[in-house]
Amino acid sequence: MIALMIFGMIAAAGVALLAFSVRAQGATDAVLDDLGAVNRLASVMTADLAQAQDRPVRDEAGVRLPAFAGATGAVPLLRLVRAGWANPDAVPRADLQKVEYRLTGGTLERIAYPALDGAPPLSPAALVEGVREARVRFRYAGAWSDRWEGDAQAALPRAAELTLLREDGRRYRMMFLVGTGAPRAQATPDPQPTGAPPP
Repeated sequence: MIALMIFGMIAAAGVALLAFSVRAQGATDAVLDDLGAVNRLASVMTADLAQAQDRPVRDEAGVRLPAFAGATGAVPLLRLVRAGWANPDAVPRADLQKVEYRLTGGTLERIAYPALDGAPPLSPAALVEGVREARVRFRYAGAWSDRWEGDAQAALPRAAELTLLREDGRRYRMMFLVGTGAPRAQATPDPQPTGAPPP
């Protein structure tokens, strides 16, 4: 009788320990999955912003849009044209791609377009869930701005910043170089007429 009681106590302790281990493993997996999503977001945005191009586009209604635009609270949060769109099937299309980032129902999404002008978007790709707030800032000429709409003089900012506030209160701040991240080359007149011998 005593042996059965001892065996029952050991078995109950083993079940409790196993249940705790399963719960701890589940919580660990959730945290690792979430960190992986944030790291994927950083990688995707790094690639997109590093290859940003000065190529204005048109929306489905034919309205001309700047090559790079974004603002906190705007829809989309960020829109740009990037180079380097792989084409392994040699489909007749550009190697440039228009992409957008939107915060929809607590999920930060990346939306790509099959063509630069007039095409409807492809299905959104969810990057990070559980986002309460997403804020963007843009750096140009030594100053930060909460809004960017490029023009002929400055189509692209030098850098961009994304800050995510999660539902659990955690905050992530990521900074990215835009394009090469270096000052753009300025055209300067040749001081010497073409064909003239050097002095």
